[in-house]
Amino acid sequence: MPVADLIGLQSRIASLRPVKTIGRVSSVDGTLIRVRGLSSAARIGDYARIMRHDGAVLGGEVLRIGPDDISILPDDEIDGVSLYDPVSMVGPLTVSPSDGWVGRVIDPFGKPLDGKPLASGAQVRPLRAAPPDPATRRALGERLSTAMTVFNTLLPIVKGQRVGLFAGSGVGKSSLMAHMAQHMQADVVVLALVGERGRELGHFVREVLGEEGMARSVVIAATSDRSALVRRRCLWTAMCVAEHFRDQGKHVLFLADSITRFAEAHREVAVAAGEVPALRGYPASTAHQIMALCERAGPGTDKMGDITALFSVLVAGSDMEEPVADILRGVLDGHVVLDRQIAERGRYPAIDLLRSVSRSLPQAATPDQNDVIGQARRLLGAYAQSETMVRAGLYRDGSDPVLDQAIRAFDDLDQFLALVEPGTIDDSFNRLRLILRKVAGPAPMQPKREAPRPQQQGGRRPAPARRTA
Repeated sequence: MPVADLIGLQSRIASLRPVKTIGRVSSVDGTLIRVRGLSSAARIGDYARIMRHDGAVLGGEVLRIGPDDISILPDDEIDGVSLYDPVSMVGPLTVSPSDGWVGRVIDPFGKPLDGKPLASGAQVRPLRAAPPDPATRRALGERLSTAMTVFNTLLPIVKGQRVGLFAGSGVGKSSLMAHMAQHMQADVVVLALVGERGRELGHFVREVLGEEGMARSVVIAATSDRSALVRRRCLWTAMCVAEHFRDQGKHVLFLADSITRFAEAHREVAVAAGEVPALRGYPASTAHQIMALCERAGPGTDKMGDITALFSVLVAGSDMEEPVADILRGVLDGHVVLDRQIAERGRYPAIDLLRSVSRSLPQAATPDQNDVIGQARRLLGAYAQSETMVRAGLYRDGSDPVLDQAIRAFDDLDQFLALVEPGTIDDSFNRLRLILRKVAGPAPMQPKREAPRPQQQGGRRPAPARRTA
């Protein structure tokens, strides 16, 4: 047996307890199971096991504690639960990541989903861990190459940065995240898939990620048929796995798809616990849960590595003011907006550059690079302001020199935003400089057209109109 597997087995044996406190199911109230006899042994957030009469075991989380009983929200269907079924406490939610998890597909409980045996690590980690001490964390690190020109230049991503990817359904966010998993600089990639359809999970792993992406990735998945508890736990487990590799001094790329489904799962759990959905349908604790998760990513301390995170957000109808999107914009170090209209005209990734921001600038670029970024943004902004007039043919060349340059540069800049190339960051900037130099000069002279002469009939001038008395 490998040493790592033996250490994990020893850790599991050491966690076993010879004595357990047993309670009994006293009632079932909707989705909550009430249990007597565990009020003094249970804590909020602890995990419990319910042994049904048919031999099946049902897990759940403690949501309420009263003087006589506790309330447990099960993580599966409650069919088959009956009065006086025995219930035992497991304890706080934990997971034991291992280096052997790389290249594997795992559920939020640390169990394999790919049909192969999986060993646990030696260290037991709480799911809701605290972030590193903010006073000892490093600043954002160096710029990361992504093999995409738009991120290599106009929207840089640096080591330890946390970026939000805001998009509607079917706009290309999954493909963009898969590209990052394959090509972005990182030692390990941790990918959390929350609420994905079961069919799409296999397709994403085999076809989208492929062998190249899976060779350095750990996929934590909770499909859409799982309960809200399991779907919420998915991101916590994935973050624990990322922290496992970060503490080894490695650079981890954390990809979460999506924070919106995490918030929706938390809403179901919080409402069952008695919270009031006051924030446009979300309970007040949603903001804290999202911010606590995001703070665990980012730069580490001097003895740690870094977690560079990309969180996807589902925005219905491109509504950037909805609660989850609004919370994340104030927490993250940048946001990338994907626009459906851009996708419909065939440009991928469908990034709306003017609505996207990287807060790593201007520190992430040299003064010359910042000047190039500023020029490109000005031209795209000038074209966007007058696009309707230009396409309608109402604009006359020469009226605005900046807009003239923007019109000449738009097609090249639009192609540049969709370009995927294996070159370096300097190569991407050189390509952008060539585009800007090509349109920097005056517009080419157009041949003058003579004004049309009045049409004559029969080669004679029309006779003047007669005056009438």
